[in-house]
Formats: sequence, C-alpha cells, structure tokens
Amino acid sequence: VRQLVESGGDSVQAGDSLTLSCVAYGFAFDETDVRWYRRSPANKCELVARKSSDGLEYYTDSVKGRFTITEGDAKNTKHLQMNSLKSDDTAVYYCATGALQFGPWSSYDCSHSQGTQVTVSS
Repeated sequence: VRQLVESGGDSVQAGDSLTLSCVAYGFAFDETDVRWYRRSPANKCELVARKSSDGLEYYTDSVKGRFTITEGDAKNTKHLQMNSLKSDDTAVYYCATGALQFGPWSSYDCSHSQGTQVTVSS
C-alpha cells in the first residue's frame, strides 16, 4: 500500500522547536516532491511548505525563516523542522506528495492521512 505516515507532533511552549517526520511506504519518496499542510482549530486546511523533486522550496509567509523541510537519513523519510513555535502554529500537520495526489492540489483537504497534532502554548 502506498501511503505517507506523519509523526513527531507534541505539546510544547511558545519558542520551542519540533521536528515532524513523514515516512513513505510503497514508493520512492526521494524522487518526488513533498508538501506539508496543517489544519488549524478553525478547521482551515493550509499549505505550509513544499519542496519539489529538484529542490525548489516554498514557505507560507507566517513560517518563513522558522520552518524548513529537510531530508531524512532514510530515503523514505522527510522532515519539517519547526523553530520558534508560536501559538498560531497549533494545528494538525499533514504531509503529502504528488505521487499520491490524484487531481489538482486545490482539491487537497487535509483528509488523506492521519496527521500529527502540534499544540503550542503561550
């Protein structure tokens, strides 16, 4: 079964750091893009960051300079390094990839995987 599984979420204080992991099963993750989305308590599904297979990166304005997509030691793993966390970062975080997205990205709704909860207390 081809799937992505997220982990690493936790309850932390504002200013802390967390590293989320996205593990791929059933396909070559090192040859595809990765996207990180989050669903906030207001239930909005937001693109946070993405990295293409050729290394091009995008970060939404609210996380620029604080979040970074990194490659894992294992070829089937990618991470989202999150520094200087804020209460507004509280959300369920999801990873996605074009290899598993059948349809336009505009249809992605943060329901394709389990996600991992990040809670930041101020």
